[in-house]
Amino acid sequence: MESCDVLVIGSGSAACSAALRAARGGLKVLVIEKSEWLGGTSAMSGSGVWIPANHVAAAAGHADSREEAITYLRAVTPDGWAEAEDERWRSFVEHAPDMLKFLSSCTPLDFRVINEPDPFSEAPGGKLVGRMVSPMPLSRRLLGAFASRLRRSTLPHIFTYQEVVDHDLYHHPIRAGLKLWPKLLIRWLTNSGGQGTALMTGLIRGCLDANVTFWLKSRAVSLTQDHDDRIIGADVERDGMRVTISAARGVVIASGGFEWDPEMRARHFPGPFDRLGSPRSNEGDGQKLAASVGAELDRMDQANVYPCLPTRYQGRPHGLPMTFQAEPHSIVVNRHGKRFVSENDFNIGEALDARDEKGQPIHLPCYLVGDHRFLTTSLPFRWYASYEPEWVKKADSIAELARRLGLPADTLQASIDRWNAFCKTGRDEDFRRGESGWEDYKAHGPENRLKPIDKAPYIGMTLNRSILGTKGGARTNARGQVLRPDGSVIAGLYAAGLAMANPFGTRAVGAGTTIGPNLTWGYVAAETILKQNR
Repeated sequence: MESCDVLVIGSGSAACSAALRAARGGLKVLVIEKSEWLGGTSAMSGSGVWIPANHVAAAAGHADSREEAITYLRAVTPDGWAEAEDERWRSFVEHAPDMLKFLSSCTPLDFRVINEPDPFSEAPGGKLVGRMVSPMPLSRRLLGAFASRLRRSTLPHIFTYQEVVDHDLYHHPIRAGLKLWPKLLIRWLTNSGGQGTALMTGLIRGCLDANVTFWLKSRAVSLTQDHDDRIIGADVERDGMRVTISAARGVVIASGGFEWDPEMRARHFPGPFDRLGSPRSNEGDGQKLAASVGAELDRMDQANVYPCLPTRYQGRPHGLPMTFQAEPHSIVVNRHGKRFVSENDFNIGEALDARDEKGQPIHLPCYLVGDHRFLTTSLPFRWYASYEPEWVKKADSIAELARRLGLPADTLQASIDRWNAFCKTGRDEDFRRGESGWEDYKAHGPENRLKPIDKAPYIGMTLNRSILGTKGGARTNARGQVLRPDGSVIAGLYAAGLAMANPFGTRAVGAGTTIGPNLTWGYVAAETILKQNR
């Protein structure tokens, strides 16, 4: 029997935020991670952190308020969600700025504003800059004995988020490397990284300084309850033995998504998918644990859906999140050969994942089609495409390309002809590609918005769902407490991050919609433990 005040299941951003806040509140905290690597999906991420009304932006002169943020959320989230989620939206907006201040004061994290707009910046309460922040690089050496146990990423974490944006790393990797080589050399020599590496280095270091204990290769297999059904701990498999952990003040489930469980993924995301870009340990452990004690599982059909290039991670096929579908001389079409979304839309994943009334995909399988000039725009694309040699199809005519992709040739030709006509007039009359604040920013100039597809050979490839993390799990209230289907609280049980029913779902309200809320819900859960669970 081991004992603590708070047991946190998982070691990503939500988990460490909860652990740090609880430990700083004077509680004894144990974090268990089932894999041999700390940091979860967050350590692999680009670490864009969407936090409205934050102190970093205020110090840089960017005005924002909680009132504007809740106005924005209500304006841009899916129809029908407000009735169920407004209370949790308000809780997020209320706590997120305080959470970021807390992290800035209790960890070595140095957050900076990223010059990215809200994806719906034209909506009421939207902002062109200020809500996106990301950490400056930190050395893994800060983690001492855990330095070699921090999960690595498929992304180039030797760069910061802002450097990736400013230097257009996807199109000009060599130029970016040459321009930044003195900084990159120092980071290499000091074992430093930006993005998710910096975020999780800072969070874990803060936890260690607050006397949080970390156990690796420790998998929670069941939750334990007292005679009143209160959660009082968990049974954990560690080093081939089963250990019972007593958690006097509560258990926080922050173990990530379920995308690597084939049965759960097929049930909640039917139809074609391309790749997964998260740790293989995201097998739905937290969702299964919560369900085993009567929790309501909700939003199980929601996920961070984003295009991924093929790569390899830890020796096995994997997905690398990248905005390759918005290149000039290309469009995206559905299984009928028709365009259905702006290729520059940040929420293209939501369009790919659109469902009918029976929950089946409307558009899948989907394809990116273009001409050979698409392949000349990015050296990294060609490098990563080589991991799946049969992925990119080539043909000397649109009709032959349609045959190779299994699309109706007449419809595909008509879609390309219509696109080419828009390129002549300079405006996408169907989906306004490149016209919103976000799309204009991402297009790298008006000259890159609309380019025709009219030079053989032509190319095509699948662009189905790729998942960076599912967003369904235990339903929680605005205080992070896990609920039963009847709305009652399961005493002693909390959920945060990708293991909870996410109140934003697949639609991203900012480029950092996943990590910003994950950090905040971990913080909220710990605040509830400190204030109410005595």
